[in-house]
Amino acid sequence: MVRRVQADGRVPAVSAALHRADRPPWTCAVGGTGNDGVLGPETLFRIGSVTKTFTAVLVLQCRDAGLLDLDDPVGRHLDVPAHGELTVRRLLSHTSGLQREPHGDVWDTLAAPGVAALLADLARAERVLPPARRYHYSNLGMALLGQLVARLRGGSWAEVLGEWVLAPLGLTATADRPGPAAATGFLIDAYSDEAHPEPPTDFGAVGPAAQLWSTASDMARWAAFLADPAALDPAGAVLAPATLDEMRWPLTVTDETSWGAGFGLGLILVPQGERVVHVGHDGAMPGFLAAVYGRRGGDGTAGAMGAAVLGSSGTGVQVMDLPHRLLAASAEHDPADVEPWRPGEPAPAHLRGMLGRWWGEGFEYVFGWHDGALRARGADDPAGKPPAVFAPVPDRPDVFRTVSGREVGELLRLSRDADGTVVRLHWATYRFTRAQETFDGYDFRR
Repeated sequence: MVRRVQADGRVPAVSAALHRADRPPWTCAVGGTGNDGVLGPETLFRIGSVTKTFTAVLVLQCRDAGLLDLDDPVGRHLDVPAHGELTVRRLLSHTSGLQREPHGDVWDTLAAPGVAALLADLARAERVLPPARRYHYSNLGMALLGQLVARLRGGSWAEVLGEWVLAPLGLTATADRPGPAAATGFLIDAYSDEAHPEPPTDFGAVGPAAQLWSTASDMARWAAFLADPAALDPAGAVLAPATLDEMRWPLTVTDETSWGAGFGLGLILVPQGERVVHVGHDGAMPGFLAAVYGRRGGDGTAGAMGAAVLGSSGTGVQVMDLPHRLLAASAEHDPADVEPWRPGEPAPAHLRGMLGRWWGEGFEYVFGWHDGALRARGADDPAGKPPAVFAPVPDRPDVFRTVSGREVGELLRLSRDADGTVVRLHWATYRFTRAQETFDGYDFRR
């Protein structure tokens, strides 16, 4: 698959990697670096906007540390002459309405502003849409968040990234400069086989949106972290799994009619069908394309599953779809091992009598005790749909909090008769009974 993309896409160098918790890392590099270096797994490529996922993680780290709130206006943390009322959350999800690029013709001159100029020129940047109106991609917005993080942490963006993300995760090949082991990026002539080298560029204060270089192996590991942080960072040293859950929740779609992709907090979400989603980001810079995605959900998906494909052509668009196909092929042809079922502990005595079938609003639900927790699912739910999972509320033995699945966050309350039998449930205040019941004749004063 990698060789076909390199040949058909006319990409001088393609480097791909697949990460899984249950298999050795897999890499494949095809082509040549375009310089005196030898193409291999350690060759660096520019990853462009995949950089944004790192900046987003830095922002959420600051939130979890109490340094900011996602609904803070950016002006609370940066001294800006305009647009200071735009919130961190809107900038992360590309729903702030801020124009796409910094003021000036950055993509004509390739002369990116420094930090002082970036902030000063905000007064000349447009709000092209009202905040929260719709998705509008903004490198400028992500650049502001990178400078915000740098200000809060007391260093440059690159220094903060190295200390708080790259070093803890062991991403030793990822850096803001290419170094000697980098491939040359090219523009491939549309009507001949000539490859025109692109000049390396430094994006200055816009670096938090697009500056990084990396290897496919590092990026496959990063993708696996975004999809399954508990497997790569079990202590939550970089980010708690619950925070990654928050980042992966879709806040907007990129197209109002197709719903083929969405954005969470700095992350692109690409549904694959059958309750599978790929999470990560694409990247494009002069001479380079990159696609980095982790896989969540679905049969055959292994833990910590991520893929990265990096190419040294700005026009080799076949690169962009390949991680999705690699992940799907790996799950289909080398599925994760099926763990054998083993008997577990019985349900607590005070819950055993309430297990089984209950009816709410005319629909049947099944409550059971599995993997040490009370769970519920619709009787007609498809097999792959996750159940609701409940956790006990301290000091209230008949009250539970829904911690995942349907009605997450809501309470489940058990009502008992005089002999202790559970005769009614209230879940998110809706009544559940052992048999179908209408609302007719129900005493609403109770």
